Amino acid sequence: MRDDHGLSPDEIARYRERVDQWARPSLTCDLIVFTVLDSELQVLLIKRGGAPFAGSWALPGGFVDVGNALDDQGEDLIDAAARELQEETGLPDGASWLEQLGAFGAPHRDPRLRVITVAYYALVRPDLAPLVTAGDDAAEARWFPLSEVPSPLAFDHDTILAAARARLSERVEHGDLLFRLVSPTFTVAELRAASDAVLGQPADPGNFRRTFRKWEREGRVEQAPGRRYVTRRPARVFRFVEDRDA
Repeated sequence: MRDDHGLSPDEIARYRERVDQWARPSLTCDLIVFTVLDSELQVLLIKRGGAPFAGSWALPGGFVDVGNALDDQGEDLIDAAARELQEETGLPDGASWLEQLGAFGAPHRDPRLRVITVAYYALVRPDLAPLVTAGDDAAEARWFPLSEVPSPLAFDHDTILAAARARLSERVEHGDLLFRLVSPTFTVAELRAASDAVLGQPADPGNFRRTFRKWEREGRVEQAPGRRYVTRRPARVFRFVEDRDA
């Protein structure tokens, strides 16, 4: 009789005998956490409290629970990333948007042992960014404008950050992530400022407004109650229609 995975008891026994012969590199999840503050795209960094790279700035993250690789295979990657995000920011589960970026596994990227990391990038609304606190294993957590990120970061985190920056710019140009970088209600000008921060250059106001009207027609944004008094003329405020997110 075979189990649900097509293995007979004899095959399972043989695999158990051989499992210690197979290399098992450690696995981590690293997080690139972005927000927009003071009209700048900023990233969350932690100052490492212990070796290796003690005292250096790094991306937050940690080891994935892989169990004993026999009866217990540990946690799912997305669960590990969500757990680390909550532990490293202090924000409640689900408060931030999270998506996988990719895997980074160059030899010697970690001086301790062979460690492969799966990186996730997260977006935190600016109204939640001041609530972020450092996790227990970090000496400090701080938001850095991308132009002021200390270099080099620990491990290969400069490479990971650059990849996340490129991915975010690509995705924001399509509009599906831009709403994650503004408050729950926003003006057109505030949304355009977030776009400018991510892309690193100002958008043409007329072109951006036409794009915004397209999102309105598609039902992705709708007018919200109230007005925003940012100048002598009150501005209309809008909100993202969550169930229409592509």
